[in-house]
Amino acid sequence: MNLYTRALMVISTGFTALLGLGALFLPQEALSYAGYPAEGFAVVLVQVTGALYLGFSLINWMTRAAIIGGIYSRPVVVGNFMHFAIVTITFVKSLTAQAPLLILIVAAVYALLAVWFGAALFTHPTTSRESGRQKTGTAAPSASSLKPTIT
Repeated sequence: MNLYTRALMVISTGFTALLGLGALFLPQEALSYAGYPAEGFAVVLVQVTGALYLGFSLINWMTRAAIIGGIYSRPVVVGNFMHFAIVTITFVKSLTAQAPLLILIVAAVYALLAVWFGAALFTHPTTSRESGRQKTGTAAPSASSLKPTIT
């Protein structure tokens, strides 16, 4: 397991859990902060979004010790990459110069996680023993060399 991918999964778990708990238990406050009326179906949608964030958080927490990158844990990495990349693009398109500092910080964290998950998606993982040095040793035995010989 690569130390960097474990840190990625733990950080993304904490970030999505924080957003999820806030949306689930403080939907009116979140809507008011964003400048929308905190009533009706909008409150339900914010809470549903919070449940989605908590689901992502639990998936990331349960995969934190798995080998991640390349073909390993690909569904988890692709889902996270798509989420963080699309939200980053959405933030970039909609942010203005007078955006609140909190929103700018959230957008920056999204951008960082999008790049990090992108790197995990398109690179091959290394184990902690392999990182920093090249693989050495002999090649795996071929199928023909494993056949029993009759003498």
